[in-house]
Amino acid sequence: MSTPPRRLIVLVVVGVLALATIGVGVYGLVRGPGHPASTPGVGTSATGPSGTAPNTSAPQQAGPATLPQTDDPVVYAKAVASALFDWDTTSGYTPSDYEAPVLADADPSGEETSGLIGDVASYEPTTDQWAQLAVLQVVQHLTISSARVPSTWPEALAQAQGQLRPGTTAITITGTRHRTGIWYGDKAATSEPVSFTVFETCSPSWPRCHTLRLSELNDPLK
Repeated sequence: MSTPPRRLIVLVVVGVLALATIGVGVYGLVRGPGHPASTPGVGTSATGPSGTAPNTSAPQQAGPATLPQTDDPVVYAKAVASALFDWDTTSGYTPSDYEAPVLADADPSGEETSGLIGDVASYEPTTDQWAQLAVLQVVQHLTISSARVPSTWPEALAQAQGQLRPGTTAITITGTRHRTGIWYGDKAATSEPVSFTVFETCSPSWPRCHTLRLSELNDPLK
């Protein structure tokens, strides 16, 4: 089997999304600390001393996740999502620690790894943001409402004309990102809908699933 051209997955996806008038790319963490319209690190809907925070307490964070060794693309995509979104700034770990499990399980061919590094980094706070979030004792977790193959994926495969490795697929995740923290001495919380697509290759190309790329946050394949 011949090796697909480098970045073919990106070219195919961009082509499909152009037809669907959906943009794909990567960008920094949305509404990070210091955004004019947001509570630093917690978000725009955080409650303060005059309100009651919703019950969005995250499970106890033991540290960065370990991705499952599975050939089920949906199970794997959900695990990638949790690895990226479930973190605790008071745990002693850094953003790069939470990025590491996904990067360590990247495409074994290495063809998409450099792109994946940028994708993953765009989902996590910067080091400076992390330090500000830690002051507020921010903890984040993701609740997943759906994980499915997007309807435009068959068109992507057709455009690839057999050049993608067998077992390459896309799983679009939708869910809610929850953050809790301390704001002026009071507990605060916010919830925000998120969506994105995990591109991965499973069997028969590899014995188990590996991540190729991530879509821009909140701009997934549909």
